[in-house]
Amino acid sequence: MEIESLIKTIIQCAYNVRTHLAAGFLESVYQKALMIELKEKGIHADTEMPINVYYKNEIVGEFRADIIVKGKIIIELKAVQHLLPIHETQLVNYLTATNIDHGLLINFGGERIEIKRKFREYKHL
Repeated sequence: MEIESLIKTIIQCAYNVRTHLAAGFLESVYQKALMIELKEKGIHADTEMPINVYYKNEIVGEFRADIIVKGKIIIELKAVQHLLPIHETQLVNYLTATNIDHGLLINFGGERIEIKRKFREYKHL
């Protein structure tokens, strides 16, 4: 499945989750529901994958990606009233740390579902 088709399917899965689960649940509830949707579509994904952050070849931190789809897309889930710029920055940092180019920030906590697509920022020195 090409990346654009995969992203479209993930977004549809997120909308399916939101149709069945209104706002107000913990992020982990939406994560489990989204994993069920992805599995039903035959899409392999991993949850809570530990990712090391390096500085000068030394590990300086670790984060856990909510969902990584086929090693190509990071999905960062939120269950907050509104997305903030820091949430977008967090996802871009995850993309940079993993060298994964595509990310989706999905918020199930507001009145309406919010989905933002982010890309890894390339820095040419």
